[in-house]
Amino acid sequence: MEVILLERIEKLGQMGDVVTVKPGYARNFLLPQKKALRASQDNKSHFESRRAQLEAENLERRKDAEAVAGKLGELDITLIRQAGDNGQLYGSVSGRDLADSVTTAGVTVSRGQVMLDRPIKELGLHAVRISLHPEVQVEISVNVARTEDEALTQREHGQSITEISEEAEAAEVAVALAEEALGMADDKGAEAAAVEDFVEEDVAEQVAEEAAESSDEAKA
Repeated sequence: MEVILLERIEKLGQMGDVVTVKPGYARNFLLPQKKALRASQDNKSHFESRRAQLEAENLERRKDAEAVAGKLGELDITLIRQAGDNGQLYGSVSGRDLADSVTTAGVTVSRGQVMLDRPIKELGLHAVRISLHPEVQVEISVNVARTEDEALTQREHGQSITEISEEAEAAEVAVALAEEALGMADDKGAEAAAVEDFVEEDVAEQVAEEAAESSDEAKA
């Protein structure tokens, strides 16, 4: 089905573009949401007669969205959830949860504006896009943690609490291995020194014996 877009649609086109879409997509989303018109000759004429007004209205909405985007960028969105030691949540964080959290933080957004491909199912910092306008999207950081203290730690390190723990454990193992290697090196060094001392003493004895023999022969 051919439709005339009344606003920019991501991966589809700009306002005024005539595009071909699946009939179900047009009937169930574009047309009822007033994001497009059927591309009939009458509608094309109607759109052209209103293009200037539509563009002006779109510009005004975009300015409002840009102002809201600035506020969104200042928000600290933290969600406290239960999770296992491996960081997997007992449940998940949905787009509705995020919309409610952002709204509670002071900026009203709807579930439809949260661009979440799949629910969040693990602890950590997650980048989530919020669509405020067809031409204005902002990415926010969502901090999912088990406690407020863990949320603060994740924010400071820019990593999930499980990643921080894994790195700490890896560092401890590395230190232990290094200490073990140094200990082995010290042992080998002591052993080498003992052998060297033994060889030096043995050589000295041989030299002394040879010198004594030489002295006896000379007297004879």
